[in-house]
Amino acid sequence: ENREAMLNSKSNRLTEALEKANTLFDGVLHTREAVLDAQFLVIASNIGKEKANELHSEMSAFDSTAFAEDLLTFMGINRTEIEETDDSEDDVPGGFLPSNAWQTMGEEALKYLRRAPTFHYMMGSFKSEPPVPKQRIERQKKASGGKAERAMPAQLKKMEESHQEATEKEVERILRILQTHFENEPNTPISFFDFVIDPNSFARTVENMFHVSFLIRDGLAKIKLDEDELPVIEPTKPSERGEEESRAGARNQVVISLDQKEWK
Repeated sequence: ENREAMLNSKSNRLTEALEKANTLFDGVLHTREAVLDAQFLVIASNIGKEKANELHSEMSAFDSTAFAEDLLTFMGINRTEIEETDDSEDDVPGGFLPSNAWQTMGEEALKYLRRAPTFHYMMGSFKSEPPVPKQRIERQKKASGGKAERAMPAQLKKMEESHQEATEKEVERILRILQTHFENEPNTPISFFDFVIDPNSFARTVENMFHVSFLIRDGLAKIKLDEDELPVIEPTKPSERGEEESRAGARNQVVISLDQKEWK
């Protein structure tokens, strides 16, 4: 009812109403009374907002021209002296900034700006495009042993079988050569290096040593040291193979290092 009177900038009726409400709130005992107090606060805050919007601060509005004049004066240009110079000498240009004008203004502005200026691109920012997502390649699940065996290409399987057969045949051929030598000269052991080294091929020499290793592993031949501590090789007799097989767990494996310099 008294909204217009309360909105008057010279009236203190809103303040008086708030003080009265504070006094009454001390005696609030029931919920309904507290609800009425809350409604009063809503109305009072709305009236206070309207009253604040209608206030007119008697400050002068910002004048860009006056600010520019004050700024030029601060930077070292005296407008009064320029006008007097213009009246006396029409051809003399005036109003040039001193060489340190902007530095003077920057040092003064530094007192009021406590943070560094933000970085910006002079010719605009670069267009950043999100990276292209990589396509996810799903790995195939491992098949069972039987399925994998059936899925093996026939050509690859045939190559593996042929390679294995070639190795077995080469091992058998070397065994026959070793047995033939001992049938002719049973009391003359053959030097291991004379037996495996091919004087004309380093690769063939390595292959021979590889194939001989199968004979040793299967107990078909044995290597021992002679009187000069050099290795000699001889085939095992059928009667000795049973003993060799029983002693298979006690066999020792060795690695022979051979480079081309030693082979030559």
